[in-house]
Amino acid sequence: MKLKLHHVNLATTDVARMDAFYRDVLGLDRETKGLPVLEKSKGYAGDVAFVTDGAIQMHLAERDVLAGFNAKKIVNPVAKGHIAYRTDDLDAFIAHLDAQGVPYSDWGHAAVAGWRQIFFYDPDGNVIEVHEVAED
Repeated sequence: MKLKLHHVNLATTDVARMDAFYRDVLGLDRETKGLPVLEKSKGYAGDVAFVTDGAIQMHLAERDVLAGFNAKKIVNPVAKGHIAYRTDDLDAFIAHLDAQGVPYSDWGHAAVAGWRQIFFYDPDGNVIEVHEVAED
């Protein structure tokens, strides 16, 4: 099981303002490749802008404090944002979390088509996503 930093998600009340800031002030580019297909009818219907430095994506997501409730999941990844890693073996990573006694929320494909996602908290309450590109 290998992890690689995939994206950082920042939650915001103004996606357009954040998009302009990260593109105009930091000089990031609008991301056009490898974008997730959002499943807006399964719990999170917010707007998202995607920017990149050429290696790592940033997902600038409309804050939704009810997304976890709407999707019937414990961890809400768009209340305050999260850091995301991609893995080549999500089942092995889940077994690792179980062995470490770390609880997680399995979002499956509820937020992004073609991505199987889990979310959990670090010791300070920051949300971490680990996902694998996988069909249903």
